[in-house]
Amino acid sequence: MKRLSAWLVIMACLLYACAAPEGPKPNGEMTTTVKRVVDGDTFEIATGEKVRLIGVDTPETVKPNHPVEPYGKEASNFTKELLTGQEVRLVFDVEPHDRYKRLLAYVYLMDGTFVNENLVKEGYARIMTIPPNVAKADVFLEAEREAREHNRGLWGLELSNGKAESKNGNATSKNGANSSKDKASESKDKASDSNEKTGQPKNSAGETNNQNTEQAETPPAGKLIKGNINSKGDKIYHVPGSRNYDQTKAEVWFATEEEAQAAGYRAPKR
Repeated sequence: MKRLSAWLVIMACLLYACAAPEGPKPNGEMTTTVKRVVDGDTFEIATGEKVRLIGVDTPETVKPNHPVEPYGKEASNFTKELLTGQEVRLVFDVEPHDRYKRLLAYVYLMDGTFVNENLVKEGYARIMTIPPNVAKADVFLEAEREAREHNRGLWGLELSNGKAESKNGNATSKNGANSSKDKASESKDKASDSNEKTGQPKNSAGETNNQNTEQAETPPAGKLIKGNINSKGDKIYHVPGSRNYDQTKAEVWFATEEEAQAAGYRAPKR
C-alpha cells in the first residue's frame, strides 16, 4: 500500500511538470496578448509580465523624476495604437530577461509586422544595441538610416527645431535659453577646471587650450554615439541608453554604429 502511494505521488509530480508552462528560453519564442502599453518601447502582456523591445529606445514619458522627452508622447501613442489588445509573437535573443526582470523580445504582429523595426523606420525610436542581444542589429541600423534620410519622426523634429538632443540632456539650440554660445561658454569653464587638475598646457595668454574639450562635450547635430579610447588603447563606442553612456566623455561622436565600427571602434564587452 505504501509502495502504491509512493508511485501515485511520483506520477502526480511528473504530470504536473509536464503540464507546467515552460519559461522563456534563449532564442525561443512565445505567443501572447498585449494587455496594455506602458510607453513607446515597453508593454505588459496577459500574464502580467512586462516586455521591453530589444534594440530600440523611444523618448521617455513615464520615467520617475524625469521630464517627458520630445516626441515621447507621439511614440507612446503609436505603440498603443499598434499593440493594445493585439495577439503578438515574442522572439527572444541570447538573454530573455533584463536586470529588471522584464522580458526582452523582438515583437511581431500576427500579420508579420516587425514592431521593433517599424518603430525605428518611422522615426519613433533610435537604435540601442546592447550585447549579447544583437541578432537584428543590422536590420535596425538600416531602418534608422532610412528614417534619417527621410527626416521622419525624431529626425524631422531635430531638423525643424535646429537642435540635437540625447538621453543625457545635452542639446544645441537656436534660442537664447540654450544657445550654442552659452553652451560653448559652459563647456569652456568645465574644460578649464579639468585641465588645471590634469596639467594640460596653457596658451600664450595663460588660458588652457580647450577647443577639443568643447567639441567633445557637446554632440554635433545628429551624432549621439560616443567614441572613447580607454587606458589600454581600446577604441570603444557607447550608444545612448547603454550602461556607461552618461559616464563616458566623448573623444569623438558618431551618427551610427556602422560609422563607429568603420572608424575602428567596437561595442563594450560585458
